[in-house]
Amino acid sequence: MKKINVLKLTTIMAAAALMMTACSSPSTSKTTETIETTEASQATETTAAAKSEEALTVEIKDIHGMVTVPVNPQKVISLDNRTYETLSDWGIKLVAAPKGVMPADSPYVADESVQDIGNHREPNLEIIAAADPDLVIVGQRFASYYEEIKKLVPNAAVIDLNFDVSEDADTPGENLVNGLKDSTAALGKIFDKNKEAEQLTADFDQAIEAAKSAYNGTDTIMSVVVSGGNIGFSAPHSGRVWGPMYEVFGWVPALDIDNTTSDHQGDDISVEAIAQSNPDWIFVLDRDAAVSSTTDAVPAQDVIDQSPALQNVTAVSEGHIVYAPADTYTNESIQTYLELFGDLAKALAE
Repeated sequence: MKKINVLKLTTIMAAAALMMTACSSPSTSKTTETIETTEASQATETTAAAKSEEALTVEIKDIHGMVTVPVNPQKVISLDNRTYETLSDWGIKLVAAPKGVMPADSPYVADESVQDIGNHREPNLEIIAAADPDLVIVGQRFASYYEEIKKLVPNAAVIDLNFDVSEDADTPGENLVNGLKDSTAALGKIFDKNKEAEQLTADFDQAIEAAKSAYNGTDTIMSVVVSGGNIGFSAPHSGRVWGPMYEVFGWVPALDIDNTTSDHQGDDISVEAIAQSNPDWIFVLDRDAAVSSTTDAVPAQDVIDQSPALQNVTAVSEGHIVYAPADTYTNESIQTYLELFGDLAKALAE
């Protein structure tokens, strides 16, 4: 029997071990890499899913608190006249709206697929329930129905974008400016139109500054609402549309009396009293021009031009009269105020 060479045997065993290591290491390394890659991929997918879930909703602050609202909701109802032009410009589809108190030329009024809820005095709220909306926007004329609507559509997000510019508000001018800007920002978040909302508010700020700069600080201002052929007084601070602007622009009122309101037709002050105040400027809201159901209204300009008591007033004799956009009464959107402030700046600067 031959003796085994110990040194030779050791050498053979070492070589075999090296061969086994060389064969197994790549496989083990690849397996480890695969596991790590899979875990990283799963973590990325989990993070992406979480972010996607977060992106499906947004937190909106309304006058009642914070509300979770779906982003780009599919079935939307708006009852707030301050929102229609913005929503229309952004191409937002509505399933229902109160057509009787909307501008006659609004695309939503002509669209037969948009159900008519009726006006705020006798609304058909059952239409809201039947529509099964994802989002209901409440405000202005329909603000008092907020709780009732929430009960009708418990699965929907209901936001109340109303803000107070009435005679009860301490700072109606500030409320008007901030309210329009905040509402626009909220709509931008909900409908993924943040850039558009930012541009609107930037233009709005510029329009305010332009109108402020154009006013000389001393001319007296008379604001009125014309409705049914009658001229009503839109009081500083509380009057319909014009009232908050006295605070915003620092206007000097031609007439300032107690116990005024934000009545939709203005306060009942005689035309003679308006004439006696002899304002340097008259700013006019034509209520009837904005109401789609009014077919026999007398245009506000005709009423002003044909009023004997006003003919010797400085504002009339010098042509210092500014009319709000025709649809203002039913379209108090940020776009309407942009247009109105632009008209004021142009007129006051001349």
